[in-house]
Amino acid sequence: MSNIDSPLHNDNRNYDYSNTFTEEREEYKLICEMVEPNSKALDLGCGNGSLLERLRKERNVTGEGIELSSSGVEACKKKGLKVNQGRIDEKLPFDDNSFDYSICNVTIQMVMYPEVLLNEMKRISKYQIVSFPNFAHYKNRLDLLFKGKMPKPMLFGYKWYNTGHIHQLSIKDFYELVDDVGNLKVLKMKNLMGPNPIKRFISMFIPNVFVPETIFLLTSSND
Repeated sequence: MSNIDSPLHNDNRNYDYSNTFTEEREEYKLICEMVEPNSKALDLGCGNGSLLERLRKERNVTGEGIELSSSGVEACKKKGLKVNQGRIDEKLPFDDNSFDYSICNVTIQMVMYPEVLLNEMKRISKYQIVSFPNFAHYKNRLDLLFKGKMPKPMLFGYKWYNTGHIHQLSIKDFYELVDDVGNLKVLKMKNLMGPNPIKRFISMFIPNVFVPETIFLLTSSND
């Protein structure tokens, strides 16, 4: 018997923000530092709008978003944010170069067509900011090696079948995607490493093994 309706069922595929009106995430600070004040930004997969709200308050950003879940859109509108409901991995309803920045925060691994998403981000904005959990992190490698099952550390406690992560990727995988999309270059890479100085030092040389989550700032290689 399915336990989907059970209150104990741990599932993050519904993207329900009804009980999460505002949240604070570690990567928000780093993303805000990448965005110039008084710029225009689009947050793709903006959830409950917490990042957009912070960008507006701290960087005076004119922002809007696209979010799939109705509860996320509702939370955004209660904050006074301009957000439309829809998918982000298809042709987006914006003209070329409509924004200074397009942002996709820990969402690229949850869409069906990551390459379409990144290509559209390149089309509609001068700069692209993409963050994601690095599935090649050593904790995942050890989990797979010793348990022989789909690694869970970078799934944030979910299982392979009840997570919204459908395209797990590593830092190396992302560089490959950037090359495949074409006409993009990496301007900056920031890593969420925590306070451990030894791990931070080692991650500078082997990021694909030791970095748990990373943030890329990209732009067109033609600029």
